[in-house]
Amino acid sequence: MLKFISNLIWFIFGGLILALLWFFLGLVLCITIVGIPFGIQCFKVARISLFPFGKKVKLHASKHPIANFIWFILFGLATAIVYLGLGILHCITIIGIPKGIFCFKIMKLALFPFGAEITK
Repeated sequence: MLKFISNLIWFIFGGLILALLWFFLGLVLCITIVGIPFGIQCFKVARISLFPFGKKVKLHASKHPIANFIWFILFGLATAIVYLGLGILHCITIIGIPKGIFCFKIMKLALFPFGAEITK
């Protein structure tokens, strides 16, 4: 029940907007053939951004090292720095700690999404 309430609050106060941003970025990347694998990774991040509580991210960066390196250079480092900053800001308050933990979870996924698994 706590996961449901946490996910509902997250969805209402930012999760939907965050997921839509990742989704539209994925659509833009899927316009070109070269960008399709990167767009699919954006859809993965959008899916966890909707209802993140109760899910875990397992990284397997060694499965796709070249794709992860390209992602890291183009998108990953900047996105991870933003999520790190947001996570630290959220963790300043007690109420924001769950959102901060989510930001740290997404930070891992934003660095190396290729081969990563999202589990319950």
